[in-house]
Amino acid sequence: MKLAGFLLLPSGWAIVLAAIAILPPGSARGVFLAAGLGVEALGMGLAVRGHLPERQPERGPSQGGVR
Repeated sequence: MKLAGFLLLPSGWAIVLAAIAILPPGSARGVFLAAGLGVEALGMGLAVRGHLPERQPERGPSQGGVR
C-alpha cells in the first residue's frame, strides 16, 4: 500500500497540471482538477495507512487475557 500511495501522489499532480495546461477555463478544467485532488487524497490516505503500525487483536478473559 505504501508504494501505491506514493505512486498516486505524483499522478494526482500530473492530472492537475495537465488540466491547467491543456484545458480552457470552465467546468471541464474544474472536473479534472477535482479528480486530480481526489487522486492525491487517495494516495495520501494509502501512504499514511501503510505507515501505521498493525493493531494487535484484543484478548479477552476467554482468550487467555489478564484478569
